[in-house]
Formats: sequence, structure tokens, C-alpha cells
Amino acid sequence: MRSFTVTDEVRAYAVGHGSWRPDEVVEQLQAETRALGGVAGMQVGDDQGQLLTLLTRLVGARRAVEVGTFTGYSSLCIARGLAEGGTLLCCDTSAEWTAIGVRAWERAGLRDRIELRLAPALETLSGLPAGADIDLAFIDADKHEYAAYWDELVPRVRPGGLLVVDNVLWSGEVIAEAAGGNIPVLRAFNDKVAADERVEVVVLPAFDGLTLARKR
Repeated sequence: MRSFTVTDEVRAYAVGHGSWRPDEVVEQLQAETRALGGVAGMQVGDDQGQLLTLLTRLVGARRAVEVGTFTGYSSLCIARGLAEGGTLLCCDTSAEWTAIGVRAWERAGLRDRIELRLAPALETLSGLPAGADIDLAFIDADKHEYAAYWDELVPRVRPGGLLVVDNVLWSGEVIAEAAGGNIPVLRAFNDKVAADERVEVVVLPAFDGLTLARKR
């Protein structure tokens, strides 16, 4: 077998054998997020959080960008992996949801590493310097804007830098014959990335589908 059902118990076992495990800050953040109700499902899991920290460290990231912050767990994980003096720019539009993240960043002692800009992400990204100085970018926001986010970020990521894109398989529905909603735009985005000669790409059939793209 090349795959198996990942139960909550298997996920907990995997997280328990990783280097970064949920601490009091994370547990409080997750509790506040669950209290929001159904939208809490937008938060990445602990297993994906561990991966984000590791990827940030692997590329030695000093400058990172996140598109779609929600309640700040993924940004917390990225910030914990930054090199000394590194910074993370977070792009979101919700003052309510990101306020939960800001409190968590403060409790974790990471607030000084994270800049939060509450504005449409495309507005923020298009206003960034044109130089390729971003080490890591994480995209997890409006799926209909994925291609536009990509177009703004790829030229700004340094050679050897990494772009990480979430939800690209949409619970496996991306291959469904009859599909609407986010699926057609995700298919188009995945085709765009696969054909982009500026990057080397791997799509992981893990979490909800995760694209890892290394800038050439």
C-alpha cells in the first residue's frame, strides 16, 4: 500500500514524534480558534505546523511572507523557524480573526518578528519591492486569487527560495469529473504551476494537498 487513512490517532502519534509539539501557547490559540465554530477548520493542523517550521529552517529564511493568516497558527510556526533577525509579513483582511493570532504571537515572544498588514493581499504583495529577497512564501487564502498571488510572489522569491501552497487537492475533489466552486480554479492554478519553468515543483498528497515549489 502506498497510502492509508490518517486517523486522529495516527496524526497525534506523528506529531508526538516530531521536534516541535503543541505547547501552552499553541493549545490556548487552538482553543480560541475552536470557539469560532465551523470556520476553525481553516486552521492548519499540528503536523502541517511542524512541517512549516522545518521548511522555514531548511531554507534559512530571514524574510518570509504569508498570504492568509486566519488566527495565526501557521504564522506562529513559520516565525519560530526564522533565522536570527528574520521577519514574517502576514497578509489578511480580518481584524477579528488575526487579533487572536496577535495575542498568541505576543505570548510566544514573537510579536517583534511578525508584521501584520490588514488589506487585500494583492494590494500588499504588489506594493512589495521588486527585488528577489523573499526566502519563503506560504499561500493559504482565497483560492480564486491563487494564480494572482503566485504571479506577484514568484519574481520576489530568491533563487533557492521556497513557495508553499495549501489546499491544492481540495480533499481529493480536484480530480472529480463534475466539479464547481473552488475546484476549477485550483485545477487551473495547479496546471499553471506545473508549467512554470521558474520553479521545481512537488505536490504532496498530504494534509489537503500541499505544493512545494523551489525557485530556480
